[in-house]
Parts: sequence; C-alpha cells; structure tokens
Amino acid sequence: MGNIIERKVAAARAGSNPYVIGKMPSGWLLIGETQPLHGYCQLLADPVVATLNDLEGAERTQYLQDMAKAGDALLAVTGAARINYETWANQEPSLHTHLVPRYLNEPENCRTRPACTVYDYAAARPFSMDLDGPFIAAMRTFLGIGPT
Repeated sequence: MGNIIERKVAAARAGSNPYVIGKMPSGWLLIGETQPLHGYCQLLADPVVATLNDLEGAERTQYLQDMAKAGDALLAVTGAARINYETWANQEPSLHTHLVPRYLNEPENCRTRPACTVYDYAAARPFSMDLDGPFIAAMRTFLGIGPT
C-alpha cells in the first residue's frame, strides 16, 4: 500500500500509528521514530498529496500555518534556539515536513549545518514512550490536540 508516508497516514487514521502526537487541521504531527535531536517531529499532509504545490488556497495556507504552529510548540516545549523546517519529498513523493529543533549546546561542527548532514538518524536513539511520553503530552497540551 503506497509509500512510507501514505502508510504512516493510513496508520494514523486507523489509530495504530504509535508515533502520533496529534491530528492537526492539515494532517498528522508525529514524533520521529528516532531522536537525533530531542523533539524531532514530522508533519504529514492528510489527504496525502505529492508536494506543497499540489495544495491550493486554504489547504496550502492551513498546512503552512500548522507547520509554524508545531514549530512554536517545539520552541516552547524543548527550549530549542530555533526550528529547521525541511520539506523535501524527494525519496517519498508525499508532502511531509521534518521539524528539527536546533540547540545552542550542539557541537560547534554541527550547530550551523543541516541536521541530516551531521547526525545519523538511523543510529539515533529510538523513540521510547518512557522517555518521550512527557514530550508528547506537553506538545498535545500546547497545541490543544489529541492523538485522533
């Protein structure tokens, strides 16, 4: 069934995606399956479209607003210095944005470079409800959203 983003969205709709932080008007906010940086998340468009340019008018505006709102929550919840927003859709041609909190205490050789070029996402700490549950709860509270 479709690419990985389509499968993640289908699982979120079905209530079986364990990484769901909550449903936003334009899609699903998920915590990263690994945490190269604390608070790494993804926003997945629902309905699934290939790119941001496939959305028009209110739907495009809503996605961008949700992306920024999730970033505001990340800043508040994690104490990050800034948020990097990465919307690529190269390997998985379905609109999704990586929200990457960036911290002042990152190593000097990492702090100003794109996170995906200096951190090994595959080798990063895996998601753990014990460790990440409080973060998810804080994000839900800040955003006023629930898992479904």
